[in-house]
Amino acid sequence: MPVVLPDAAGLHRAAELLRAGSVVAFPTETVYGLGAHAFSEKAVAEIYRLKNRPSWNPLIVHVPSVGEARRLAAVWPAVADDLAARFWPGPLTLVVRRAPHLTVAGAANDTIAIRVPAHDVALRLLEAAGLPLAAPSANRSEGLSPTTAEHVVRGLPDVPLVLDGGACRWGIESTVLDVTGDTPRLLRPGALSLRAIREVTGRVALPDEVADGAERPSPGMGKRHYAPRARLLLADEISQVERTFVLAEPVGLLALEGEPAQDTEILGADPEHYAADLYAALHRLDDRGVATIIVQRPPATEEWLAVHDRLNRAAAR
Repeated sequence: MPVVLPDAAGLHRAAELLRAGSVVAFPTETVYGLGAHAFSEKAVAEIYRLKNRPSWNPLIVHVPSVGEARRLAAVWPAVADDLAARFWPGPLTLVVRRAPHLTVAGAANDTIAIRVPAHDVALRLLEAAGLPLAAPSANRSEGLSPTTAEHVVRGLPDVPLVLDGGACRWGIESTVLDVTGDTPRLLRPGALSLRAIREVTGRVALPDEVADGAERPSPGMGKRHYAPRARLLLADEISQVERTFVLAEPVGLLALEGEPAQDTEILGADPEHYAADLYAALHRLDDRGVATIIVQRPPATEEWLAVHDRLNRAAAR
């Protein structure tokens, strides 16, 4: 798999592949995405094939501007304009009613999830290709999302091209907000906090539980997702797990604080910094060959909502 710099030649090569109906991995400010022409059946099918992604799991479409986003929507509510003005480009995905002439990307309930990424490479690729790009995370379904080009290469070796834009800033996926109803509804917590969204929208409804296999309006809603190869266990205190379970060894630890040690990752008590390094830390533990990862449960506050969401899904069996 060629990994290339996002210079003029690299972007030209990537754009040619995308226009030919192929796929390209590229960086965003959240995680690396596996991009393809959002309204080509062939290209979108290749995303699902490479990721082994279930058909009920929809895709997010990336565009370079609010104007391009509007063209994909049957209805563009005023609150979408307010949110886009405040947070785009950025890690917020908006779910709106899909324009009726668009028949490939989108969910079964006639909605479409759209965002404008805040990464120079992603924006330049969108402009160079001249296409809206469906781009889920560039990893096998249910696995850890990639935050570096190296993660993509190891997880999806058959991808034709990876644009290497370095490590992703946020390290966790975008927040997904459904704005098709009277009250905006959170579908997936993510890099953009609920507090920031409420400053624009006021009330935000929280997500409903959705059974695996059921159609859904947003990615990231499956019971098991974002999981390392090792078994992940959550505990308020690490010693609690060690006393309760017979653990497959070697055992890795992911903690909020403590002394650095072999097979131990200390991510700190700041939720933004913790989220930015979460997937990378789990990748590092997987790479060391640990069989079990014990994660100290973060504080039960709203600032940690997205981190709790990812850890709970990674620990699901």
